[in-house]
Amino acid sequence: MSLATASKQEVIQQFRQSEVDNGSPDVQIAMLTQRINMLTGHMRGHTKDYSSRRGLLRMVSKRRSLLDYVRKHDPNKYLDLISRLGIRK
Repeated sequence: MSLATASKQEVIQQFRQSEVDNGSPDVQIAMLTQRINMLTGHMRGHTKDYSSRRGLLRMVSKRRSLLDYVRKHDPNKYLDLISRLGIRK
């Protein structure tokens, strides 16, 4: 399940660091979080969709890796990011 273009641009606008920033860890984490939330809703209705479950677990793992990277390089940005996205730690 991919994000709509308008939704994707909105996320990029909220989390980018500069005018030309499209792929910083902050933006990637925000995009993954939005996709994870969409797929979580899908999984509530389709509990036996194992291929989607596998994709969801891969996205969660990738987001965790990116969050660990941000935490290692800038702990204050990490705390700000998880509070803005509503991710529990």
